[in-house]
Amino acid sequence: MPSFGDGGVERMLVNLAGGLVERGVQVDFLTRSRKVPYLDRLDARVRLIETGKSGRLSVQPAMCRYLREARPDFVLCGKDRAAQAALLARRLSGVPFELVMRPGTTVSERVARRGFIKRWRAFRLIRSTYGSAAAVVGNSEGVVRDVQMIAELPDARMHLIRNPVVTPDLAAQAAEPVDHPWFAAGEPPVIVGVGGLRTQKGFDTLLRAFAQVRAQRACRLLILGEGRLREELHDLARELGVAEDFALPGFDQNPYRFVARAGLFVLASRWEGSPNALTEALGLGAPVVATDCPSGPREVLAGGTVAPLVPVDDVPALAAAMNQVLDNPGEAEQRRAAVSEYTVETCAARYYALFEQILRERR
Repeated sequence: MPSFGDGGVERMLVNLAGGLVERGVQVDFLTRSRKVPYLDRLDARVRLIETGKSGRLSVQPAMCRYLREARPDFVLCGKDRAAQAALLARRLSGVPFELVMRPGTTVSERVARRGFIKRWRAFRLIRSTYGSAAAVVGNSEGVVRDVQMIAELPDARMHLIRNPVVTPDLAAQAAEPVDHPWFAAGEPPVIVGVGGLRTQKGFDTLLRAFAQVRAQRACRLLILGEGRLREELHDLARELGVAEDFALPGFDQNPYRFVARAGLFVLASRWEGSPNALTEALGLGAPVVATDCPSGPREVLAGGTVAPLVPVDDVPALAAAMNQVLDNPGEAEQRRAAVSEYTVETCAARYYALFEQILRERR
């Protein structure tokens, strides 16, 4: 990882590392610092290596030193900057390895709001980076199609493996206590959102929809995450007259205890790759509503048969769906069954099979 924050990519790589060592793979986990979220969940059999730097150039001494010592068969990268740093280190060190890329979002949506020149540069860099990979693993059908179109890669280089979201300790984490007063017995239902406070996550749309729902029934909205839109969301809540029933507690390493007790979980994103928070909520059996954003929600919700899908940024439609599910949550077991492909064991087995295939082809 070139950096390590509180995002889904970081969490997924920690989960995947544990699943791979369980299958007998020797895994080294390279990151800038060990003093970051989620690393406390890293399997003890995984060797954690601190690079001390995260820039493409500044990380080279540590990266080249690591490659010459460990001589790995594969380097798996969850972010483009990590891959660019790894490819440069491969040239500088002279140590061969197979690069496996794991894009986690629909790239075309991520760069759609940039100007023409910036988009052209981004696509050019993606074609160069992904073109150097032995395999590209998308976490949803939409991501696979999107990356293949941009990077102009053949079908044989593209693979679909879901995110390792449903972990063995998910239920145990969800069972941990919550001391927030809103979750006390007899309180109105709490609607929960999880994610970084940024444009992608659509929390402004969720807040507007919540205001419409709140006008019809007693309920509250709690969003777990941190980001630059914190003050804007607080201002919007005051403008909508729902500030007393809206909370932003910040980032929490264990959002599952809140999600498991929620009256409703809402994914309001404008784009995703494979929405981890939604998948985890389903794994916990929580009632959910999601936007039909590119890409992922439509796949995991089986076209809307598991839970409602609504158009992106459609406030009335989102409010109507939220009211519908609060009135009729549906069956928890159906929601859990919808994410059976997203277990750590299943995903690790598929990565292991991919690594074996690449090694056979290399010989």
